[in-house]
Amino acid sequence: MLLRLLFVLLIALNIAVAAWLLLGDSGTRAADPNEGDVPRLKLLAELPEPPVAGASAPASAATPWASASAPPSPAMTAPAAPAAVAPSPKPVAPQPKAPVEATPVSAATAPTSPRRSYRCLALGPFPNQVDLRAARTAIASRTVRSRQRQEQTSESRGWRVFLPAQATRELALAQARRLEAKGIKDYFVVTAAGELQNSVALGLFHDPANARKRRDEVIAAGFPARMSERTETTPVWWLDVVVPDEAGADIRRSIRTPGITARSTGCF
Repeated sequence: MLLRLLFVLLIALNIAVAAWLLLGDSGTRAADPNEGDVPRLKLLAELPEPPVAGASAPASAATPWASASAPPSPAMTAPAAPAAVAPSPKPVAPQPKAPVEATPVSAATAPTSPRRSYRCLALGPFPNQVDLRAARTAIASRTVRSRQRQEQTSESRGWRVFLPAQATRELALAQARRLEAKGIKDYFVVTAAGELQNSVALGLFHDPANARKRRDEVIAAGFPARMSERTETTPVWWLDVVVPDEAGADIRRSIRTPGITARSTGCF
């Protein structure tokens, strides 16, 4: 069944192609350029040259677009007028500038800046940093700049009377027994390590006059008593300031800490 259907379709297709070839339009025929009614194309090189300005064209050489009997146009025969050339501007010489005269500045008109003189002072000694900071705050508005520094100082803690140190502890104890025999009381043997080890201490006095009196009594009893100041190294603080000359006198009065001095020092 399928083969029969394909056979019928092929026969119908062949019939349709044959009918189109026999009855169909053959198309439009191309025009022959050699026929008389077809205009011919011309190259630019075949066209006649245009007439030169100023020369009369011959009558026989009329252009296709101009009539032979037409008179030549005045615009075509008249020579072209030369173009007007604008004259070039002459260079202008620069005018010399007038010299500016310098106005002398007199001493009366010259700006003046008053110069102030300053002093450098060392304020102290302060026993602690609390007092130093309080003083620094009190005089801050009258100082140009300031700095603090720490120093070590020796403070007197009284006067001591003693017998020189012995070579051994036994010798120091023997010397103490002899003091007892002479009726000298209030003494003790130093056993702590140091320069006074194995010495006999006879007392510590705040008043140097009392220390000298005790020394003289022991010497009168026949012992080589000595007297020396007892010192202790402690830190102290100084405040260095730079102030104007006119403010130097008021600086010291603004500090409440007692015992503070103001002395000149090197500037920084």
